[in-house]
Amino acid sequence: MNSPCYVAFLRGINVGRAKRIAMADLRLLVEGLGYTGVRSLLNSGNLVFRAQGVTAQEAARAIEEALVLRLGVAARVFVLGREELGAIIDGNPLLGVATDHARLIVFLLGAPAQRDKLAALDSRDWGCEQLALGERAAYVWCPEGMLDSAAATSLGKLLGDGTTSRNWNTLLKLHALCAEA
Repeated sequence: MNSPCYVAFLRGINVGRAKRIAMADLRLLVEGLGYTGVRSLLNSGNLVFRAQGVTAQEAARAIEEALVLRLGVAARVFVLGREELGAIIDGNPLLGVATDHARLIVFLLGAPAQRDKLAALDSRDWGCEQLALGERAAYVWCPEGMLDSAAATSLGKLLGDGTTSRNWNTLLKLHALCAEA
C-alpha cells in the first residue's frame, strides 16, 4: 500500500537574503524524518513527500522542528494532503477572471478561524483586483502583480505568519507532482 502523499509549503524560504536553504539540504532533512519520495519544486520551499502513520499537522510540526534543530532556520510550515490541495484547486472561484495564472495568488489558511478574520476583506471593492474566500484558502487576482496588490497586502497584514501564498501555476505543479509520487 502506498503511503499518503503530502505537500509542504515553507513560509518565507529563499525570499530575499533571509532564511536561505538549499533544496538538496531540505530534501535530505525531510528524508531524515523518515518520509519518502521527497521532491522539491522551485527554490522556495515547496516539497512533495509520502509519509505513513502521520497527519499533515504532525508532519508540519516535525519539519518545523527539524528546520530549527538541524539547519538553524525558523519557518512556518504548512502541510496539506493531496486531497486537501485538490479541494483548494477545485474550489477556486476566480479562474474565469484571472487571465495570467502567475498573478492568481492562493493564500493557505492555517486555521479555520482565519477565514472569519477575512470576512471584512471579502466584501470590499478591490477595483481591478478580486479576492474570494474558500474553505482552506483565500484567492487573490492581482492583475498588476502581487507587490502592487492592495488585496494581497491587506490579507498578508491581517494573517501575518498564519498564512503562506503561492501562485496558481505553482499549486498546479505541486498537485501534479503529488499525483506522480
